[in-house]
Amino acid sequence: MRGDSLHRVILHADLNNFYASVECLHRPALRNLPVAVCGDPNLRHGIVLAKNYPAKKFGIKTGEVIWHARQRCPDLVVVPPDYSLYLRFSRLARKIYLDYTDQIEPFGIDEAWLDVTNSSSLYGNGEKIADEIRARIKYELGITASVGVSYNKIFAKLGSDMKKPDATTIISPNNFRDLVWPLPVSDLLYVGRATEQKFRRYGIKTIGDLAGASQYFLHFILGKWGDILWSFAHGQDTTPVAPFGEEGIIKSIGNSTTTPRDLENNNDVKLVIYLLSESVAARMREHGFKCRTVQIHVRNCDLAVFERQGKVATPTHISSEIALRAMELFHANYRWEKPVRSIGVRGTDFVTEGTPVQVSLFINEAERKQKEDLEHTVDGLRQRFGHFIIQRGIMLKDRKLTDLNPKEEHVIHPETRRC
Repeated sequence: MRGDSLHRVILHADLNNFYASVECLHRPALRNLPVAVCGDPNLRHGIVLAKNYPAKKFGIKTGEVIWHARQRCPDLVVVPPDYSLYLRFSRLARKIYLDYTDQIEPFGIDEAWLDVTNSSSLYGNGEKIADEIRARIKYELGITASVGVSYNKIFAKLGSDMKKPDATTIISPNNFRDLVWPLPVSDLLYVGRATEQKFRRYGIKTIGDLAGASQYFLHFILGKWGDILWSFAHGQDTTPVAPFGEEGIIKSIGNSTTTPRDLENNNDVKLVIYLLSESVAARMREHGFKCRTVQIHVRNCDLAVFERQGKVATPTHISSEIALRAMELFHANYRWEKPVRSIGVRGTDFVTEGTPVQVSLFINEAERKQKEDLEHTVDGLRQRFGHFIIQRGIMLKDRKLTDLNPKEEHVIHPETRRC
């Protein structure tokens, strides 16, 4: 670990219960009621996306289905998500961050790291800056934030998670063993469910257990990733905070849907993938992005999930190119042992629309330009007359699967995937 890394001042700001907080701000009558932001239960994706603190007191958890949440809280108020509103508040929060540093790295729509090492001489130490940011978010935006202060990104993120709502937590080289090591190993960034289960098989339940494990053993069971997680547990993270840029506001854009009926063959999947790809491409064009990577998310009827991703030949926001890559990923990875219950398509690894790219001798650029112009025309027609004014002929094969407006239910993915 570099010597100067111990003297960095890294903040992680997390907007508390973001979706639900924004909804309650815009609907004051709901403020003291238990509220959950959820998908549409009539379309089989009635899952809790966010909840406010009154709902949290009933034990309602993010990710559980609405019917189960209502068993815990019969008076639960359910509201649909409004991602355009959340994105506006996210940008307003980042305008506040920019007053303190230009080293801002978004981690989804409601979180961001800030490197304020060089701002301390102007605004005070990390704790003072964190407290000032929290006060401004509360006063100017009407919502609250928790901020972690540390010397690296991993511990700053842990700090923002430790005390909520509206709190500042400091994790330093002197106190991290007392604060961090007793926490569940799943609290460590990038330790997902599969990795946690593997750790549990070997008696690694806390971050302290991970720090005390043999690095050789961790490398044996997880490869290079074992070395990285061991370093994180010891506070050895020198990853820089990326400079702020508009392209960093959104890390990925995607749509996922639980279908009205289970998908039973490749033709069913093709209908849904084209439907979702159109909305993903339209959202990217709206924000001026092209993706270099396409990801798919598939859940079968037994709720087993897998994700795969692959590069595209050239950066794109053309729906047919995104759909084609998504179908290639699906064909290569799904064996139809079970019907498919839900599916998602995501574009990520963005470049801005005007970024120069290497022209390929094997791609007809004139034809691609015609496709782009056509899709911009379709965007205009749908904006003026509604989504269903123009559709692909393939969508008529099964109206039960394709009779929805996916762009109005788009998902801006808020987090980097966990392992």
